[in-house]
Amino acid sequence: MTLTMTLVRHGRTHFNARRILQGRCDSPLTRDGRAGVRTTARHLAATPFAAAWASPSGRAVATAVELLRHHPDVPLRTDPGLLEYAFGVYEQKAERVLDEVVAWPDLVADVLAGTHPGLPGGESGRDFMDRTRDVFARIAATHDEGHVLVVGHGLALGAYLATVDDVGLVPLPNASVSTVEVERDGTVRLTSVAVDVAQQGHVAARPMRVATPVASVA
Repeated sequence: MTLTMTLVRHGRTHFNARRILQGRCDSPLTRDGRAGVRTTARHLAATPFAAAWASPSGRAVATAVELLRHHPDVPLRTDPGLLEYAFGVYEQKAERVLDEVVAWPDLVADVLAGTHPGLPGGESGRDFMDRTRDVFARIAATHDEGHVLVVGHGLALGAYLATVDDVGLVPLPNASVSTVEVERDGTVRLTSVAVDVAQQGHVAARPMRVATPVASVA
């Protein structure tokens, strides 16, 4: 039996559009962001979801609610393990402010390796990776087969995908879809990543490794 997890990054937010860091802080979806989520919702309308999980952040819950309009009987539960990486004192600051302190690809590499001590007031890479692995293990333990929707954030979802396959080290556009299959014996496969069905592009995605910097994360 196979569990298929469909991972969707939340829709574009006002902070994404303004290139402002948002980890634990939040901002609402833009009009364009909601339109993108609705496009993704139509793309996933025929997927037989049995359950849905989301980060408790408002932007993730709003995205999940839109996606589930085509699945009115599917229950939605939130889990703090799906929250975005905490940027500490850099929350709600322009991305360029953090870029002046550390190169984004270097920060991501250290966070994914679990070696980053954490930004001031934020969380360590080890804590972040531990809770990311734990929440997806919890989801897999709860649902051993069928289709499950998981709505989260750029770095948090990307961190999990990177633990499955290096191919997962790519920017995740807003409202993009990635798919992971989990077998009962524990085998995990990345079957698709960053499918930009909403054509949101990488306007609100940042690279997971050294690349030409683009705009907004989380």
